[in-house]
Parts: sequence; C-alpha cells; structure tokens
Amino acid sequence: MIFKRILKQSILIALLVGANQNLPAAEPVTLDSCRSLALTHNKQLQIGRERINKARYQRQEAFAVYLPSIDFSGGYVYNQKNLSIFDSDQLLPVKEFDLQTQSYQFNVVKNPMTGEPIMTPDGQYIPSQVALIPKEAMEFDIHNVFFGAITLTQPVYMGGKIVAMNRITRYAEELANAMSNSEAENIIYAVDAAYWQVVSLKAKKELAESYVALLDTLRSNVKLMVAEGVATQSDLLSVEVKYNEAEVDLTKVENGLVLSRMALAQICGQPINTVLTLKDEGINDIGISDAVATSYDINDVYARRQDLESLRLGVKIMEQKARVELASMLPNVVLIGSYSFSNPNMFNGFKNRFNGAFSVGAMVTIPIWHWGGNYNKYRAAKTQAKITGMELDDARDKVELQVSQAAFKAREAVKAYNMTLGNVESAQSNLDHARYGFAEGVMTSQNVMEAQTAWLKAHSEKIDAMIDVKLCDVYLSKVLGTLQR
Repeated sequence: MIFKRILKQSILIALLVGANQNLPAAEPVTLDSCRSLALTHNKQLQIGRERINKARYQRQEAFAVYLPSIDFSGGYVYNQKNLSIFDSDQLLPVKEFDLQTQSYQFNVVKNPMTGEPIMTPDGQYIPSQVALIPKEAMEFDIHNVFFGAITLTQPVYMGGKIVAMNRITRYAEELANAMSNSEAENIIYAVDAAYWQVVSLKAKKELAESYVALLDTLRSNVKLMVAEGVATQSDLLSVEVKYNEAEVDLTKVENGLVLSRMALAQICGQPINTVLTLKDEGINDIGISDAVATSYDINDVYARRQDLESLRLGVKIMEQKARVELASMLPNVVLIGSYSFSNPNMFNGFKNRFNGAFSVGAMVTIPIWHWGGNYNKYRAAKTQAKITGMELDDARDKVELQVSQAAFKAREAVKAYNMTLGNVESAQSNLDHARYGFAEGVMTSQNVMEAQTAWLKAHSEKIDAMIDVKLCDVYLSKVLGTLQR
C-alpha cells in the first residue's frame, strides 16, 4: 500500500512539475516584487479603482447642481382642422354720432308713426344697420404647429439639500479610497502568507530530503550489519518502514510546494503555471530581535486604520443623508428664465411664422402637511446615523483588542523561535551521539531512528516558528495600520 501511494503521488507531482518545465527559468523574485505584482494585477483592486472613478464623477455631478441649468425643448404638432372662432358669418350692430346727445348711439329700427324703437318679442332692439364679419375672416391655419423653449433654472435655496449632497459625494469618494486601501492591505497580507508558505515548504522539502538521506545511510549500514550477523532482519524491516514513511512525506511536501507556488502565482495575477523562484528560498535564519511592538499609541492606530476610516466616513454620510431628509420639510426657491417661441404665433396678430418672447420668474415650494411622512423619514435617517456611530465605537473596542492580541502573538512567536534554535542544537548533538554510539555498537538502530526523528521534528518546528514570526510581524503591521503598500 505504501508503495502504491508513493507511485500515485509521484505521478501527480511529475505532471505538475512537467507542466512548469516548459516555462523559461526566471530570476528570483523578492517579497516586494510579489506585492507589486499583486497590487498591479489584482481584479478586486482594479474594481476598487473604478469605484473611485465613479465616486469622483458623482461628486462632479453633485457640484454641477450649484450652477444654472439650461434646457431646450421643442416639438411639432399636425392638426387635422383649422381653428375658427365663429361657426358662421357674424352681423354686428353699428353706432352713429348723435348731435343731440353728443354720443354714439346704436342705429335701430323705429316706428314711423311714433318714432320709438321697435323691439322683438324677447325684448331686443332691431339694428337698422349691421357690419358683416365673414366666418373665414376669423379662421386660422393651425395644420402645422412648431413650438419650442429655452429654459434656464437656477436653484436659490433648496433647504440645504444641494450642500448635503455635495458633502455626501465627497465623503463617498474618500470612502472608496479607504476601501481600496483596506483591500490592498488584505492582498498584501495574503501575498505574504502565500510567499512564506512557499519558503516554508521549500525548507521542509530540503529537510525531508536530508531526512531521507539519513535513513538511506542508516538502511545501508543495517544491511551490512545483517549480512555480518550483528543485526537482525527485524531491525532492517523497522528501518525500511521508516524510510518508506519518509519517502511518502517527501512526496507530500513536494506536492504541497508545487500547489503553493501555483497559489502564489494566482494571487500575484500571473498564470498558475508560472514558476516563481523566491529570493528567500533556502533561508536558515531570519535574524530577528526580541523588540516587537512593545508599545503603541492606540489613537494613532485608530487614525491609520482604513477600516475605521471607512466607518467614520459612513457616519458622516449618514449625517448628511439626515440633512437631505430635513431639506424635504423646508421651502425651496428657484429662479426661472425662458425664451419660448412658436409658429404660428399671435404676438402681433395671427401669423404663420416664428416669433417668441422672454419670461423671467421665481418659484417657491413650501411643504405644508404630509401626515408626518417627511418627518419620520428624517427621524429614520437620524437613527441610522446613530447606529453607524455606535458601530464605529464597537469597532474601535475590537481594534484595541485585536492590536493587543496581535502584539502578544508576535512577541510569543519570537520567544518560540528562539526556543527552537536551542532545540535544534540539542537534537543535532543527540543525533551525533546516537550515530557515534551505533557505529561503536553500543546503540541500536532504533536509538538512531529516534534521534533522527527528534532531529527532523526540531528542524521542522524551527521552520514553522520562523515563518510564524514573519506572518505575525506582517499581521501586527496590518492591525497597527503601518503596513507599507
């Protein structure tokens, strides 16, 4: 079973490595280079940059409301019939100047006997002379009507809504920047984790190879001892089992290393089959000191944290939204100027040609009664602003705890690393004594394998502690807001 597992995993690693061998060898890349690649090619950061552009355009749009707007509207209408004021010819009575009364009097029909005006049965006088107005004289051609207007609108007072919207869009642009910076910090931390994971697995691969070589040497020596009759077949089988387990572990580490390189390439925005050879591969000592963030000003941390900055801007945006809702309960004043024209027009009689006129005015809108709808919207917005403020206070408390925990973990990681250095020296000394005792015949192969296992464990713990120091350090920088981008 062990040999089948080794065979399957060897085939997998061969396929993965074979896919990468077609690529040209590249120069070793540094951690800063990986960060730069990720910040340049990461899709989420590209989306964040577009959000910043969108917020900037919206801020410019809000500022334009301060300025007068000019609009043109026009149209054409075809009418089936003409416009006629009268339905038939009209007869109008006329007046003559009366010298006796010194005024104009209607000409009416008079009784020749009495000289009195004659009246109809319904009590109306009968004019003796009339003026004829033909129906066609008061008929106007409106078959084709063209009209248009150029309008200028200047807001004077909108209850503070325009000022509030400009502040909202400015805060929204700052918020987009803060969110982009926060995302960049997350990406840098992810790059560092993937980078040091590769370094760790490369070191463990070399360690596993050294361990296999140690067991192979021990296996050869036991074979010779079995041939000379100073060791049993059981001793050889124990070494063989240990050797096979080491081969399996080596294969797992190789597989993990290839997959970790793929993950790093993906985070850096490169094709997953890109082999990134890291500059820190093969590092044995990170050269750390015990002085790790023993003190910090929590107020400075609050000021640097981009996630807190996002919440602070969110509070400001909610406050301005409440101001917008308040503006819906205040009067609005707007100045309006326009030039309207039409064809036909009636400025100087009815004429089938274009003519127009200017007009200037002001419009005032005063909300009077909406059954508390606007006021409740304002109160809801104020409540949301309070909620956002309380979320900010809660986040500050959590950040203080987060910073304290991160600093504690960083200091503990340094202590653990320093302890592993002593363990490595002790394990190496123990292995040397075991190998010497085995060569002198005072120790068994089992003693040697136990010493080799302790040596492997000590070196593996050193590698884990070394990487943990690096990751704790970058995480502490992240929570302190000092991570360099």
